[in-house]
Amino acid sequence: MFDKILIANRGEIALRVVRACREMGIRSVAVHSTADSDAMHVRMADEAVCIGPPPSDRSYLSIPAIVSACEISGAQAVHPGYGFLSENAKFVQILEDHDITFIGPTAEHIRIMGDKITAKETMKALGVPCVPGSEGGVDTLEDARRIAAEIGFPVIVKATAGGGGRGMKLALAPEDLAEAFQTARSEAKACFGNDEVYIEKYLQKPRHIEVQVFGDGKGGAVHLGERDCSLQRRHQKVLEEAPGPVITPEMRARIGKICADAVAGIKYRGAGTIEFLYEDGEFYFIEMNTRLQVEHPVTEAVFGVDLVREQIRVAEGLEMSFTQDDLEMHGHAIEVRINAEKLPDFTPCPGTITQFHAPGGLGVRIDSALYDGYRIPPYYDSLIGKLIVHGRDRPEAIARLRRALGELIVDGVETTIPLFEALLEEETILTGEYDIHWLEKWLAEKYA
Repeated sequence: MFDKILIANRGEIALRVVRACREMGIRSVAVHSTADSDAMHVRMADEAVCIGPPPSDRSYLSIPAIVSACEISGAQAVHPGYGFLSENAKFVQILEDHDITFIGPTAEHIRIMGDKITAKETMKALGVPCVPGSEGGVDTLEDARRIAAEIGFPVIVKATAGGGGRGMKLALAPEDLAEAFQTARSEAKACFGNDEVYIEKYLQKPRHIEVQVFGDGKGGAVHLGERDCSLQRRHQKVLEEAPGPVITPEMRARIGKICADAVAGIKYRGAGTIEFLYEDGEFYFIEMNTRLQVEHPVTEAVFGVDLVREQIRVAEGLEMSFTQDDLEMHGHAIEVRINAEKLPDFTPCPGTITQFHAPGGLGVRIDSALYDGYRIPPYYDSLIGKLIVHGRDRPEAIARLRRALGELIVDGVETTIPLFEALLEEETILTGEYDIHWLEKWLAEKYA
């Protein structure tokens, strides 16, 4: 068993891993920039190492700094959390070269799934249903027009190395394609250093459904149901729930088995998420995230498992502590992402927390690194907490979320708490009949 694990991240996810390590009797090492010297994950870990100044590229994204922190602290393994270096194949390879275990998949699997074209080709060969689209990158506008005509409009042009909604442009009709193609390529080049794009059919009213998978790295794998992540703003998830309101047990078993068989086929190791667009009873693969997701707590709530603990066990070479037959879904869980942002423009709002009170009670969990007097730095993501509720069914989970939001106090900065309070008054949310476009339209109307 590992004696010491370094956590190459910050904020709530770093604190989440610290807690898992403590329960397992493993010492934890926090890394931090100078801006995060007073952060909760630094206070809670057994050891802490400063790895650089505030900018991410000189601290949390600095591979030499993190490897040096491992050597200084004697950490045998690294948990990457999500974001930062969690899907960086070069980082994984360098750790392996230094005999440090990466708690996650292999560098090769990260490389395969990090390129959306290769990922699609791989998944298609493994029997996973995919969105109709180009077989590979599209180099010229002439090719783009030909492929779009074959698929049928509307289409979406996407960066092969994209993520977070960047490098994606919609063409509703043939006359929109030239601008979408050129803009997507320019944005992809600027954001990712790679201007290659591909084209897919644009579904009209899909839902965003993702399947949680877990592999032992030896050819064994399971699925842990799905999460509905359809409430999005600018391709960024806002609320996630499990199970999906429109997914039947039969659908879950079918798509879950397809996903579990796929990751078993490539001997995938650790936690992963296979993401789909879902429309009219059909699933269409869009990408695979080779890491722990922000929304993993809703899956933990309905299945009663600790995914971080399981990541650590599998990285140590141990067998998974459950089989597919052991996994049964109980109740309904919802997560909302609390950001330090000012509505209606969602402008980041760093500052000092003058008062923080976390809600409690049956079925309520909050993952946050906030405390009274904490200074939210302006250098990083604006996510400051995740409120997760669990109930016997969806109506009970919604009632519990409404109550918990009323108890949650975050003073000193603007937050997105009022957004969720307003959403819970909407009939569409209460019935679960939303799609990935609904929130954008609702926001446009509410703040017109």
